[in-house]
Amino acid sequence: MSDQLNDTVHRVTQRVISTSKDSRAAYLELMQREGDRRPEHKDIACSNLAHAFAGAREDQDAMKGGRGPNIGIVSAYNDMLSAHQPYGRYPERLKIYAREVGATAQLAGGTPAMCDGVTQGEDGMELSLLSRDVIALSTGVALSHQMYNGIACLGICDKIVPGLLMGALRFGHLPAIFVPSGPMPSGISNAKKQATRQLYAEGKIDRDALLESELGSYHSPGTCTFYGTANSNQMMMEMMGLHIPGSAFVQPGTKLRQELDRAAVHRLVQLADEPQRCLANVIDPKAIINAAIGLLATGGSTNHAIHIPAIARAAGIKFDWNDLAELSSVVPLLARVYPNGEGDVNQFHAAGGMGYVIGELIDAGLAHADILTVSQGGLADYAAEPALDTAQQLSWSKSIESRDPDMLRPVADPVQADGGMRLLRGNLGRACFKSSAVSRDRWVVEAPCRVFDTQRAVVEAFRAGELDRDVVVVVRFQGPRANGMPELHQLTPSLAVLQERGFKVALVTDGRMSGASGKVPAAIHVTPEAMPINGQSGALAKLEDGDLIKVCAETGELATSADLSNRTAASSPPPQNGVGRELFRILQASSDGAEQGASAMLVSAGI
Repeated sequence: MSDQLNDTVHRVTQRVISTSKDSRAAYLELMQREGDRRPEHKDIACSNLAHAFAGAREDQDAMKGGRGPNIGIVSAYNDMLSAHQPYGRYPERLKIYAREVGATAQLAGGTPAMCDGVTQGEDGMELSLLSRDVIALSTGVALSHQMYNGIACLGICDKIVPGLLMGALRFGHLPAIFVPSGPMPSGISNAKKQATRQLYAEGKIDRDALLESELGSYHSPGTCTFYGTANSNQMMMEMMGLHIPGSAFVQPGTKLRQELDRAAVHRLVQLADEPQRCLANVIDPKAIINAAIGLLATGGSTNHAIHIPAIARAAGIKFDWNDLAELSSVVPLLARVYPNGEGDVNQFHAAGGMGYVIGELIDAGLAHADILTVSQGGLADYAAEPALDTAQQLSWSKSIESRDPDMLRPVADPVQADGGMRLLRGNLGRACFKSSAVSRDRWVVEAPCRVFDTQRAVVEAFRAGELDRDVVVVVRFQGPRANGMPELHQLTPSLAVLQERGFKVALVTDGRMSGASGKVPAAIHVTPEAMPINGQSGALAKLEDGDLIKVCAETGELATSADLSNRTAASSPPPQNGVGRELFRILQASSDGAEQGASAMLVSAGI
């Protein structure tokens, strides 16, 4: 283990601590007050307690007598999400595990949970990012009863883990553990899946063939196996110390998965007597830095350029894209997981997974080993792989070497020297560029633009042959305030086809791309967004077809040579109703920028 923290990691950490001084102090003061005023059962009216105990059945006597901690389970179960389908039986199992150690557990509440895979390219995707605030608010409602001594969060997928954590952080005087359920077994290869999608985009195969391919990839309960936002969430929970070590990528329905779940509940009961390991202390500036470092080292989802700042804000911490880009300059890319490579998260885990990555980062002085975690030690506890010994008891062994150098490499011989998340700046605004997913010879694109206001219009233009040239495709009015900032994953196959035809192609948008997108150079999350805020439109609103745009990951440039100073901004498309979108207008209209976390809830709370 290195005794010397990398200079850049140290500098960024100290800057985050300094800029967060006042907001972090205010947060910790609030958590102290919340902990001090949390009522004991003896101080609560008997009628209130009767309501809380009425449904407890076999746990009622233990709860009346105050025998042991009571764990609040917040579940994002539904069986629309393959990743969350295993959670259906979890509450009753977790209650059994709590009884084993003299405690009780209750399902405190549920949160909504969208499947972005189902809504990709559909109108419902406009609710996706907004749902993160709803999930956080639902978590707050669940925990507001003040009947709990600890929080077990059941969630995996895209907006759900950030939302659960943002909500739980407002109850940070309590300990919290996230309990994943694991990835589905591997299906068809990711390369074959992507090739089939491109054939369909070109009209070379029919819908039935495409559906069969997709069913071969997404085929059973468990998390989708590509390294998108859901699996990046699980990586972050390990890097911040919110899992039982090594829990992230153990498949559902296995004995090892069951024992990790049991260990999570047993440990949460112990944490009720360890107030220094409450959630507010576990998620500190160093933990946020670790989450960003893990994202960079594994080539994780670009969505976390939005989620990490939002999670940080919920804990009184200020973290922005400057911090992410500076960390990316020194954190090497250690993993090649699809869409950055061919293998999936099951192969990543088999190669050494998070245990190996964390060990490498600690040994190189590239991660904070001294953070508080829900484990008994610091981050070093997570530099290990879980297994069952001959007595079927949990044990951990240090991950010493990669078992697949094509998938997982050491710091001394990385896949790429930097973390592959670059900040682009210029007269078009600030944007993120995921260079780890893009071939180096495509990092610079300078071409006339074609401007669109919807992704469907892009696909129609592609099918009409209007984009068969060097082109920068601009898709605007896709930001948080315009339409909720949907993912634009539907664009990937069409733009990839243009690229393979030999054209220089790039995407510029104030929207998001899927956590599984890659291959095509893209300046995403452009801020300020095109939609006017306080009467001011972002520069994308002034672009016109044919303007020359440069997207350069080498120099970090996002600019046009066109003079925009005297142009009138284009009008934003009118808001669309249907699929419940009109119900979310209040969140959409109040959201702040992508770099701040794109949250209306945090704005309204003054956070």
